[in-house]
Amino acid sequence: MKKILVDTWAWSAMTNRRDTEHELAKTTNKRLADAGYHYVTTNFILDETYTLIRMKLHHRGAVEFGHMIKQIKAAEEITVVQITAELEEAAWEIFERYDDKDFSFTDCTSFQVMILMSITEAFTDDHHFEQFGFVIYP
Repeated sequence: MKKILVDTWAWSAMTNRRDTEHELAKTTNKRLADAGYHYVTTNFILDETYTLIRMKLHHRGAVEFGHMIKQIKAAEEITVVQITAELEEAAWEIFERYDDKDFSFTDCTSFQVMILMSITEAFTDDHHFEQFGFVIYP
C-alpha cells in the first residue's frame, strides 16, 4: 500500500468549508483515497492543525476535527507518528543545515518521518516539501 504524508494544509482545507482551497482539497482527498493511499501524519502536524482550525473557525471545529482523527485512527485508516526525541534531533539537523530555506521546524520533522518511512509524496500545497525533493498533491 502506498503511503502519503498528510500535512496541515490538507487537514485544514478539507475541514474548513470557507477555505478557498476546500473543494480542491476534497477532490484531491477523493482521488488519493480512490488510488488506495494510506494516510500518515504526525502529532506535530495535528498540533498545528488543531490550532489553525481553532483560529480560522472556532473551538468546536477543532474539537470535532480531533474526534474525527481519533475515529479514523481507531479504524486504522491513518497512521499518526509520534515525534520522539530522536526524531526531533534528526529534524533539528535538517533545520540547522538548510539556512537558505524557510522550512518550519514542523516541516523538518515531517521530512524526517518521510525519510524513515520511505514516503515520497505529501498531500500539501507547501512548496517546501518540493524543495526538499518530495512530490506534492494537489
